[in-house]
Amino acid sequence: MKKIINPNKKDWQQLTQRPAVDVSELKSIVNQIFDEIKIDGDEAVKKFIRQYDKVDLDSLAVNDKEIAEASENVPEELKKAIQLAKSNIEKFHASQRQSSQVIDTVKGVNCWRESRAIEKVGIYIPGGTAPLFSTVLMLGIPAKLAGCKEIVLCTPPDKTGKINNVILYAAGLVGITSVFSVGGIQAIGAMTFGTESIPKVDKIFGPGNQFVTAAKQEAQNYGVAIDMPAGPSELLIIADTTCNPSFVAADLLSQAEHGEDSQVILLSGDEEVIDNVLLELKQQLKSLPRRATAEQALANSKAIVLSSLKECIDFSNLYAPEHLILAGNNFKKLIPDITNAGSVFIGNYSCESAGDYASGTNHTLPTNGYARNYSGVSLDSFVKKITFQEITEEGIQNIGPSIELMAEAEQLSAHKNAVTIRLISFKNV
Repeated sequence: MKKIINPNKKDWQQLTQRPAVDVSELKSIVNQIFDEIKIDGDEAVKKFIRQYDKVDLDSLAVNDKEIAEASENVPEELKKAIQLAKSNIEKFHASQRQSSQVIDTVKGVNCWRESRAIEKVGIYIPGGTAPLFSTVLMLGIPAKLAGCKEIVLCTPPDKTGKINNVILYAAGLVGITSVFSVGGIQAIGAMTFGTESIPKVDKIFGPGNQFVTAAKQEAQNYGVAIDMPAGPSELLIIADTTCNPSFVAADLLSQAEHGEDSQVILLSGDEEVIDNVLLELKQQLKSLPRRATAEQALANSKAIVLSSLKECIDFSNLYAPEHLILAGNNFKKLIPDITNAGSVFIGNYSCESAGDYASGTNHTLPTNGYARNYSGVSLDSFVKKITFQEITEEGIQNIGPSIELMAEAEQLSAHKNAVTIRLISFKNV
């Protein structure tokens, strides 16, 4: 990590920049794959699975027998851990349900709002070197609680054509409707257009590499919504003199091991804190199995000394991190000052890994600065809000004249007449 001491505020914006990713060729690759899937459906999907995953599949769908067999191969201890996480995630997301409330805006005018589940949702789960079965819980559970009728899961097969056993176990546990052995751009394309096997969905959720991210963004051009713009995972930690340097180092590495393009930022108002964490970081890095990946991520990361904790919060708000850890005992009074963050972890024992797995909050969060204007996934992500209104005779008489005046001012005579004709009807009685 590059150590920076008391940078000038005019340089802060540059320091918040994420590692640049060349996406110039991505759009053409996505468009080519999408075009073929639109025309050839399953055959195109299988072609790209052969090309990118190096496996030839007879069927894209995973059947119930395969899911049951996979579940039998998951250790009981891990199953119990997953069930604990499921319970906590369910509790937290169920608490987000809202009951509708009828509001009388004026006498005789009743307005309210109700939630309706998005009928068909698609969930993308990366496979690769770290099969994210935890994301199955984070997306499948709120989708089920919301009442989505169809929950489609796509995840890439391994070299033998199989899907990770724990991913399949988690899918069965949370009630995923259907599972397909397809990853990458082709998975997003299949859920965008629909094929003979894979249903077209209304909204796509889930993380992925730069190819998946580009494909999700392109899907929006075809009327399919996505959860949020996504990018490499990131973590910012603000540490004070009451932090535990070994804890902070462990948290930095937990995020750095995600991928070479991940980024971690360490802020403190005390240079000695920074030095102690960096020393601990070197020691822990030696025994990390994913050391090479973490080292590359750390090369793109920074440790910055600022003048105060308040300045650290200001820098964090400018960066707008996916994850923000407040490492120490002195942050409660500063919490109201946090305006931009995906998820916040407060105190020495609130490790970011807890949010990734089992505390109950959702780990699907905005990255790349999008925490300025996006929220993480919640129950609301899987529903639409529909407004209703019921206007009585008294109500239209109360607001009708105002509507007439406003419609006339906008030169929309038919709008005005829709009210006038009703008001006249009362005079003719």
